[in-house]
Amino acid sequence: MEGQTRGSRGLPEKPLPATTHPPLSSLGAVFILLKSALGAGLLNFPWAFYKAGGLVPTFLVALVSLVFLISGLVILGYAASVSGQTTYQGVVRELCGPAMGKLCEACFLTNLLMISVAFLRVIGDQLEKLCDSLLPDAPQPWYAAQSFTLPLISVLVIFPLSALRDIALQEYTSILGTLAACYLALVITVQYYLWPQGLIRQPGPLLSPSPWTSVFSVFPTICFGFQCHEAAVSIYCSMQNQSLPHWTLVSVLSLMACCLVYTLTGVYGFLTFGTEVSADILMSYPGNDTAIIVARVLFAVSIVTVYPIVLFLGRSVMQDFWKKSYWATQGSPVLADPSGPWVRLPLTFLWVAVTLAMALFLPDLSEIIGVIGGLSAFFIFIFPGLCLISAVDTEPIGPRVKCCLEAWGTLSVLLGTFVFGQSTAGALVELL
Repeated sequence: MEGQTRGSRGLPEKPLPATTHPPLSSLGAVFILLKSALGAGLLNFPWAFYKAGGLVPTFLVALVSLVFLISGLVILGYAASVSGQTTYQGVVRELCGPAMGKLCEACFLTNLLMISVAFLRVIGDQLEKLCDSLLPDAPQPWYAAQSFTLPLISVLVIFPLSALRDIALQEYTSILGTLAACYLALVITVQYYLWPQGLIRQPGPLLSPSPWTSVFSVFPTICFGFQCHEAAVSIYCSMQNQSLPHWTLVSVLSLMACCLVYTLTGVYGFLTFGTEVSADILMSYPGNDTAIIVARVLFAVSIVTVYPIVLFLGRSVMQDFWKKSYWATQGSPVLADPSGPWVRLPLTFLWVAVTLAMALFLPDLSEIIGVIGGLSAFFIFIFPGLCLISAVDTEPIGPRVKCCLEAWGTLSVLLGTFVFGQSTAGALVELL
């Protein structure tokens, strides 16, 4: 399947629907993929090093996971090409059948909803800490509370960005968000060497040997942090060059850059605070440090730019439901197009309102990352593996190659099942 474009394989596939917006550039695809992955998981990565028992175990798990992360992206591009679908859930439904498609839709919507809530909670936490830094000696006024600042940001910034029709329009905000996330990694790295006034250096993280099962505790954070797979199909279908080798290059560049940012943040954040590291690394630093204050602002900007990407994907599921509804089939013509403003804007408002209400009552971020990471295993490992197994049956390939691809798909499904079970069970135990 390598080295062949969609039109050169002679498959019984459907052509991808023509898009009405300008095609997405390769650089834009890299930045949107990168920004989709550089979310709230960046703050949690140093804490994951501590939970896993140190640097070496976390590195080993991350390297193994990276192979499957890149493989999953490549498989999804290939599956979109074979199926002719432009959404993740559409690809799964076309290749794996209606039952699996419904399961995908349910998991997809639940996972994206929880991610959106986590993003809003991160924005609120950073704004609250910023207000504490700017008003250290005074009682916090009513307008500094999350119950005011978070709805204000949601109405003035998040909703307008989320109301855009196409994911390709997120290209430029994704560049801004990526640079903001890179600044956070740079600050954490530099802080380790400079030791600003007021930062108390913790003893070196010389941890006693941990049970081998503790190594698996890093899986939820890796899945939560590196998950850009939900956006992969939409990004691939928006690209100008949709050849598989080109998509593979885009996937590798995106995840390698993402891995560099996560590694710098995780390693130096863990080395700085050791066993005292917080689940939100920025909460471990003093609030009066100028570089940290700037990092808080920029990271909030970074999350604001990735929230619309997540909303776009969740909205696509609701738009699929709308196509099958009475209002789309029997109602007014203006309601027949789910991407039109009369449908798109109310769905966007509903998503923002629901996630905002949930974010204001959410417990600590670390308590839900395990649940999100467990659900993410479906989209990183399980569904891509199933799609690969189904897609190779449509290709006139040799028996050895087909056997290898099916074996890889099966391995991916098994790994995803293990990650889902382990992550979800661990998260539920902590919540209870």
